[in-house]
Amino acid sequence: MDQESDKVTSDLVLASANAGKIKELQQMLGGLGFNIVPQTQLNISDIEETGLTFVENSILKARNAAAHSNLPAVADDSGLEVDFLKGAPGIYSARFAGEAATDASNRDKLLELMKEVPADQRTARYQTVIVYMRHGNDPTPIICQGTWEGTIACDEKGDGGFGYDPIFQVTETNCRAAELDKETKNKLSHRGKAIARLLQRLQPQ
Repeated sequence: MDQESDKVTSDLVLASANAGKIKELQQMLGGLGFNIVPQTQLNISDIEETGLTFVENSILKARNAAAHSNLPAVADDSGLEVDFLKGAPGIYSARFAGEAATDASNRDKLLELMKEVPADQRTARYQTVIVYMRHGNDPTPIICQGTWEGTIACDEKGDGGFGYDPIFQVTETNCRAAELDKETKNKLSHRGKAIARLLQRLQPQ
């Protein structure tokens, strides 16, 4: 990875069609000199996520968006790792309950699998890898990672966030991720930590 800090450019394509993810990334990046352009506004389709890691999938998505837009692009690949399930659902978090999965069906499947698991074996974490590509052929993309520790609850609480947030019990706050206000979540979350590291890399010295 390039160790040099990179000057922020005005337009930045978000390589995602996930409404919840786009909203969070716009909140984190929008006030910091970026003109945020979701790839859907440029008619750029999602690329198949054939990678076996968060890093590989993030690179695939960012390179696809940058190549088709001729603009810098940022992509994130995120997932929930449950220790009792040996790291599952991991990179398959968005389609844990099948190719047509919804957030609700993914949560339902996880709660069913964890139904008899004792409290001391319900540890989990959210993982995010953010990739920034200057252009489609960028040989040294910026790669930043963030982790958020917690446990899997036995039921759902809260109406904020998305994905597994209603069943993710946050270690620092002893409440669900879905119960946090957006400012607190953006500060504590895996995505917030990865974005903060990316912004440090993008700031001119």
